[in-house]
Amino acid sequence: MSIKLLARDVYKAHQKVDKARKAYEQSSPAERDTLKAELLAAEKELQLLKKMLAGEKDSGSFRSRFDEFQGARR
Repeated sequence: MSIKLLARDVYKAHQKVDKARKAYEQSSPAERDTLKAELLAAEKELQLLKKMLAGEKDSGSFRSRFDEFQGARR
């Protein structure tokens, strides 16, 4: 997946977390259990996407550095 697509997904996930957080804060105590589960799921998705984005950015320089070695072997 490209960095641009991952960044867009991170942005959307961030918006989803913000929306879930606002809904949780404005909800009644009876609704909070279900909204808390949704908020935790949204936060987990956001963290996963952030890690994927960080890994994609890090691996780009790693791949290009070792592509030079593969070219020398051919």
